[in-house]
Amino acid sequence: MTKAVVLLSGGLDSATTLAIANSRGYECHALSVDYGQRHRSELVAAAKLAQSIGAREHKIVKVDLTLFGGSVLTQKSRAVPVGGIKAGIPVTYVPARNTIMLSLALAWAEVLESSDIFLGVNAIDYSGYPDCRPEYIAAFERMANLATKRSVEGARLSVRAPLIALSKAEIIQQGALLSVDYSLTVSCYQADESGLACGVCDACRIRRTGFQAAGMPDPTRYQFAPVAC
Repeated sequence: MTKAVVLLSGGLDSATTLAIANSRGYECHALSVDYGQRHRSELVAAAKLAQSIGAREHKIVKVDLTLFGGSVLTQKSRAVPVGGIKAGIPVTYVPARNTIMLSLALAWAEVLESSDIFLGVNAIDYSGYPDCRPEYIAAFERMANLATKRSVEGARLSVRAPLIALSKAEIIQQGALLSVDYSLTVSCYQADESGLACGVCDACRIRRTGFQAAGMPDPTRYQFAPVAC
């Protein structure tokens, strides 16, 4: 089987991406990054999803981005915004996070002799992060094919973002066709230790609106009854 490295955060999008890669016949090697995020429940979710969806193996790499800060997700002294989605790049953006994660995936892919990296970025229903745009993914792929021994020797690497042009509802519908158990996923920026979602952060609002638009019941486990989107 052709090997692929799949970045797996434990959230809805990355779970769907893993299922897509698996459905395409790849031997999936799932990679999660413990970067000092506000809670570890998404990493617990990632481990469950890797097993549920059928990853060949799952690794968790630790990179402490709290040393730099710059985001409410790496600085617990700062509050996660709960007032609704606003224009501009939000304070939940983690500087260079996708670049760091893709670089780790690239290193593992080269060792595995894999020519495919999958990640679940989305440029439609998302929070405005600059490293979720198609031009960023294309730029990283160009860099990767300049920077690795395998690519220089002729094995071209592809960075695949199968969700990048889909709405959240379309992502959920595609995942449902692939039997993704979304009750295992954790998307909330401030979930508790057991993975219960807050229901009011941007990630919760986007996720809940997606299930509504998809016409599917929301399996998210909430700490409290969520507010209207």
